[in-house]
Amino acid sequence: MRLGVRAALVDGALVQGDVEVAEGRIAGLGLKPAATSGLAVPGFVDLQVNGFAGVDFLSADADGYRRAGEALAATGVTAYLPTFISSPVEAYGEALAVVAELARSHTDGRSRVLGLHLEGPFLSPSWPGAHDPAHLLEPDLALAGRLCGGGPVRMMTLAPELPGALELIEHLCSLGVVVSCGHSDADADAANAGFDRGARAITHVHNAHRRWQPRDPGLAGVAITRPGVTVPAIVDGVHLAPETVKATFLAAGGRFCLVSDAVQATGLGDGAYRLGDRTIHVVDGAARLADGTLAGSVATMDQAVRNLVELGATVSEAVSAATRAPAVLLGDPGLGRLVEGGPADVAVLDEELRLVRTLVRAVEAFARE
Repeated sequence: MRLGVRAALVDGALVQGDVEVAEGRIAGLGLKPAATSGLAVPGFVDLQVNGFAGVDFLSADADGYRRAGEALAATGVTAYLPTFISSPVEAYGEALAVVAELARSHTDGRSRVLGLHLEGPFLSPSWPGAHDPAHLLEPDLALAGRLCGGGPVRMMTLAPELPGALELIEHLCSLGVVVSCGHSDADADAANAGFDRGARAITHVHNAHRRWQPRDPGLAGVAITRPGVTVPAIVDGVHLAPETVKATFLAAGGRFCLVSDAVQATGLGDGAYRLGDRTIHVVDGAARLADGTLAGSVATMDQAVRNLVELGATVSEAVSAATRAPAVLLGDPGLGRLVEGGPADVAVLDEELRLVRTLVRAVEAFARE
């Protein structure tokens, strides 16, 4: 099947010509004749999605994930990590089991669940953000082992300065879990120690961790300047000032990674919603707790790509931040790329970078009317 596009982004380069997909894979690139419009890019990969389109993942059943996956595909996301915020330990069991089944039995035609991101519960009580401080715990290898054994945990956010955190980082890395540092009071020394032991990312840079100081840039300063550390950011126009995004993007380069941090309210407008066991309020495009604390985002990945371009990134750089950067962090060479023989996870954009079409494993999951 030909996609009918003018060009495709292939490993950051613009390749003129059409794209063909067959049997779930990319069968051809740069084919003639090309269409007069349409840019094929790799499907977006979102590493932090708390919920979407009325669904909160911590309490969702398989049908809820199906509906959320269809809605995510309509924003160009072809693969994602559902994310659980810190919760009572007993709340994780059934939620983990649902994700485990979904990861085993994906049906094409909606965004794929790649595994799970546990954001907590081993976070700093000094920087809880929207997490309920009552649910935060000190690092516990046995509990972490039970959580990872209960479902396909692909990524975990923790605070590296907590007692036992460095040992936990090493343990999680030995299990193949990507460790991200966040919700943390770590100074530069503690941050470097966490990355030395195997952590490879920071969770939503510049949000919910110790402030950057001239003589101690803390977790953010270390992550931004340290080779090999991925730097996810919420580029929704709410979490970060434009200048902060620009500076971070310029410093991190190809390690800069877009995440949505989307919540149940995404796509639904203002109102009261759930984030785990917390009530959040969305007003004028910002999700907050009753006390004003930011509580996730209602932006989508396609919006984030456009926002980054508006701030000065090239289309190739912005798309890479939504595709290659998260794929590299997850260590998945078949993810976030358009390559002959590779998976046909594709988003088609128009001249204004708005979504026209999404394919997941060559199956059409969204088409704009």
